[in-house]
Amino acid sequence: MAGRIAFQGELGAYSHQACQQSRPEFEAVPSTTFEEVVDKVARGEVDLGMLAVENSTYGRVADVHSLLPKSGLHIVDEAFVRVHVNLLGVPGAKVSDVREAHGHVVILPQCAGFLKVHDIRGKVSSDNARAAREVAEAGDKSRAALASELAASIYGLDVLARHIEDHANNTTRFLVMSREPDHRRRGVGKMITTFTFRVRNIPAALYKALGGFATNGVNMTKLESYMVGGTFTATEFYADIEGHPEDPNVALALEELGYFTTERRILGVYPADRERG
Repeated sequence: MAGRIAFQGELGAYSHQACQQSRPEFEAVPSTTFEEVVDKVARGEVDLGMLAVENSTYGRVADVHSLLPKSGLHIVDEAFVRVHVNLLGVPGAKVSDVREAHGHVVILPQCAGFLKVHDIRGKVSSDNARAAREVAEAGDKSRAALASELAASIYGLDVLARHIEDHANNTTRFLVMSREPDHRRRGVGKMITTFTFRVRNIPAALYKALGGFATNGVNMTKLESYMVGGTFTATEFYADIEGHPEDPNVALALEELGYFTTERRILGVYPADRERG
């Protein structure tokens, strides 16, 4: 093994699948929470961490964007994972036997159509892979899990129905976190730069801060805000742009950003995933 990479969830989780896809040579280490993933990387127990940040159907993963800036870690890669939701049951079970399907609160809305058609009640579980493990342990044909085929193979379950997600392009974006930054130009495609900033308390500060990206032709693919410190006045922004900080147009845009912000921090510079549109 080349190293160890921590992920949130149990073996067979979609985050585990992301580890296999992005770092197949690494040992995947399960963790209970996102915070535990960050702590394991920060303490040196593992080399990298895999964090889910957003899903094309469900939206952003709660709390992760606010966790990243204070983690002290750096984004070194991204991974887009096609999320195929499968109905997993005990050996010999059929879809018609299933009365309850257990899955994470994020996964249940992604296959609501299938569950409704088959009159299956969705039950919230803390983790999809855990749901698969518990279904296997229970041995009850009326209970099923909503999880990956990887989970089915790990826990000895049958795939009763494949790819039951409501949207054909259901994809989750993951970020690979490291203790050390890596700002090298890598890969064959474009680079992505992720940063946070806090605007000065002046009129039209956000408008002015973002103006430099428009005038310098820098494509901003994400801009989100969240409150910091439990107040309504200190708002931090999280942004993704296409390009490398050393690109002339990006450098000019970031320089202009500095005039209208009180704080700016680059969280990572990394190659765009090939599945990025």
